[in-house]
Amino acid sequence: AASEICRLPVRRFGDRSRAYLRIQDGCESFCTYCIVPFTRGPSRSLPVDEVIAQAKIYAEEGYREIILTGIHIGYYGRDLVGRPALTSLLDRLSLTTPGVAYRISSLEPLEIDETLLALMAARENIQPHLHIPLQSGHNEILARMNRRYTTEEFYEKVDLCRKRLPAAAIGIDILVGFPGETAVHFAESLAFLQTLDFTYLHVFPYSMRPGTVAAGYADQVVQQVKEERVATLRRLSEEKRTTFYQSQLGRTWPVIVEGRRDEEGLLQGFTANYVAVRFAGPDSLLHGLANVRLLKLHDNYILGESIP
Repeated sequence: AASEICRLPVRRFGDRSRAYLRIQDGCESFCTYCIVPFTRGPSRSLPVDEVIAQAKIYAEEGYREIILTGIHIGYYGRDLVGRPALTSLLDRLSLTTPGVAYRISSLEPLEIDETLLALMAARENIQPHLHIPLQSGHNEILARMNRRYTTEEFYEKVDLCRKRLPAAAIGIDILVGFPGETAVHFAESLAFLQTLDFTYLHVFPYSMRPGTVAAGYADQVVQQVKEERVATLRRLSEEKRTTFYQSQLGRTWPVIVEGRRDEEGLLQGFTANYVAVRFAGPDSLLHGLANVRLLKLHDNYILGESIP
């Protein structure tokens, strides 16, 4: 397993409108289904000054958004002198490059706190979007996964996010068909998810990883059942996404425009709060920033109009 984080500076991401900045690598959580701690080693953080330097390079190259990535970015700074926290890093980044928006890739539920949410609410260039791994909506399965929170704690965290950032997109990771997940477990997990005020789900069927604790569990779930449960949760995800998109109709949001048009010739991109948008406009907006009023809901995007 690696013991240091890769330090190769990057200037371009091809034809992308946003750049990815890996601030952390490795994981020490040892969830029972996951091989990452064994293959990627312990948590390592890119020093603050090097993160800032890379962000400045991206800003000079014209990127409008930087996505902060890592295996477990809530662990950022724990291995550095002074133990700088993710929130303090985000504070410095958003002040140093005010013309660049920052998006957090994923954060564990117990690593989201009032300090982070207050900073996100205060800074216009920190995107109101949180992606939070849940993995199961049932406490027994969470314990078997070695996830260190309960559904009650997860609910409270999502509720806090919604109160502090009312218009934020909230995404959730969920793993279905984990060994020992019965029909009752799944039904109760589904019922729990229905109570949460989230925007979308990323749904994954459990896949056995040799060398992990879960690979040794005897009560594996058959493939057909996993596929049925995945389909059920993806339908729920679409329902939640539609509800969220409908709540944004009539609002105007900044949109980072992609470098290519869609099949109908429309510009496309995502709002700050991660709504897929398409709208008419000139080529000068490609890779640029546009203020877009959200007008009409389509299957998986909102049709909007550019506001000068």
